[in-house]
Amino acid sequence: MRILVTGGAGFIGSRYVRGLLADEYAGYEGAHVTVLDKLTYAGNRSSLPPDGPRLTFAEGDIRDRELLDRLLPGQDAVVHFAAESHVDRSLRNPSEFALTNVVGTQSLLDACLAHDVHPVVHVSTDEVYGSIDSGTWDENEPLLPNSPYAASKAGSDLMARAYWRTHGLDVRITRCSNNYGPYQHPEKLIPHFITQLLSDGTVPLYGDGGNRREWIHVDDHCRAVHLVLTGGVAGGVYNVGGGTELSNREMTERLLALCDADWDRVRNVPDRKGHDLRYALDDSKIRDELGFEPAVPFGPGLAAVVQWYRDNPLWWKGHDDDREP
Repeated sequence: MRILVTGGAGFIGSRYVRGLLADEYAGYEGAHVTVLDKLTYAGNRSSLPPDGPRLTFAEGDIRDRELLDRLLPGQDAVVHFAAESHVDRSLRNPSEFALTNVVGTQSLLDACLAHDVHPVVHVSTDEVYGSIDSGTWDENEPLLPNSPYAASKAGSDLMARAYWRTHGLDVRITRCSNNYGPYQHPEKLIPHFITQLLSDGTVPLYGDGGNRREWIHVDDHCRAVHLVLTGGVAGGVYNVGGGTELSNREMTERLLALCDADWDRVRNVPDRKGHDLRYALDDSKIRDELGFEPAVPFGPGLAAVVQWYRDNPLWWKGHDDDREP
């Protein structure tokens, strides 16, 4: 079995690759993994093992068709994590998000079609649905993205659907809630707060901290992605929720306690433009059809992540120059 993983040096992609190489996922024991990653600021080669008999690393862009034409022949499946993914950066540089997330996805799907490589799992986000005041979204909800990042991911979702409907390419889409775990770039909320608090810095809280998010451990997300790869249907969309919903203020309280810090380390900052109030997923489809259930309890999972950043300063301090303010 051979699998191409795009964005495999990023946070979620690298966890999936490490799981594949550790034979954690049924049906892919002993699989050979080819990682394609551009190694932007968010990709870190040290998040992966060295190249070996079961791992080939290729540095490059998913928009590079010649590179895709070299890598895809002989592959049995593709898991597509590669994306620009930070909302704040998308407000300042939306064109890069459109190029990578929409044009890059189209380039990859076109190459998969040409080389008859499938299934393709396209990893997306709950942010494509917009914001919801109460209740939850199921997979039939309209896409109403509010940030350039979310709009670019919605565009890539629609491109995936088009390649399935028009060309019959076996593409499956996952839309996941907020992830947390080790090896996450310090621009994201949880690792940003942890690394700042461990470095005696302050942390920014947008607005009144009332924005609410649902959280899932990266281990559980990767298990869900693999279930979709091995058991999903062509053209299927699968929400992946974690079941733990917290306001940003509640998350801040938890991280302060775990990092032995007080509220005087928190600074209130003006709210982000177009900041979505709340995301919440109905993930009954993947639970009922594929048997998915999160396995990492949030409290112990978050504590373990804080400890990982305590124990691995050399990994995250290498990102000091490119983290968000």
